[in-house]
Amino acid sequence: MTEILKAKPLIKEIYSGIKAEIAEGDNPKLVVILIGEDPAAMYYVQNLKKKGAKKGIEVENPVYNTDITQKQLIDIIKGLNSDPEVHGVMLQKPLPKHLDEDEIVMTIDPDKDVDGFHPMNMGNLLLNRDGFLPSTPAACLEMMKFYDIETSGKNIVVLGRSDIVGKPLANLLLRKDSTGNATVTICHSRTKDLAKHTKEADIIIAAIGVANFLTADMVKDNAILIDVGVNQIEDAEKGYRYVGDIDYEACFEKASAITPVPGGVGSVTTAMLLKNVIKAFKLAQK
Repeated sequence: MTEILKAKPLIKEIYSGIKAEIAEGDNPKLVVILIGEDPAAMYYVQNLKKKGAKKGIEVENPVYNTDITQKQLIDIIKGLNSDPEVHGVMLQKPLPKHLDEDEIVMTIDPDKDVDGFHPMNMGNLLLNRDGFLPSTPAACLEMMKFYDIETSGKNIVVLGRSDIVGKPLANLLLRKDSTGNATVTICHSRTKDLAKHTKEADIIIAAIGVANFLTADMVKDNAILIDVGVNQIEDAEKGYRYVGDIDYEACFEKASAITPVPGGVGSVTTAMLLKNVIKAFKLAQK
């Protein structure tokens, strides 16, 4: 019988740990910078704000016009870097095309980079040193750890090579630890005979950004399927609904375990981000 890897029991454990970390009088604070009013970004930040408030973390979300200049945004970030009452700084995507994202990310203090995208944190990840891990890759590992999914010696295919998920996740799975020691293959839009790779995988982690991309004929029997994707598609009754990168219904019977969308990796990602805020807060207290 296929096991559904639900986020709810895991995030309950994570949030319980977060609450235990916050002592009386502690005021951890995250500032999420929004450029423009992208509906998906606004929805995510509002959800983050509610979750944070319940756990004792203040989430502030200043919204700036899309005509903001590179210098103005960098000056804002520098101000947040030097503010002792701000412990985490996060830049919500997407950004207007005229802004240089690389320079902006470089400006964020690595000790406040709770997204884990600063080159210093990415370098720490690659070298297996302490730092902030990007929330989505960290969420995938937490799910596998929580559900006792063995990675050592397993063939794992990661669908997608983004800096946000695919690349860091692949490197984390290579680590010599309890959620590593895997043989990792990264597949992407230029991969030839992609199904050949996925059919040999013990675990597939889909982060390619295409609705229902992974179909049943691309999966071997009893594979474990982790779905990072969140895609909005049309629905005859509701108007729209959210699905992952894995065709959940088609792949369900073939998988030994599978994450749902929604209620899977995405929910854990939010919890892992807030966990990073606590880590940044504790770092600032030293």
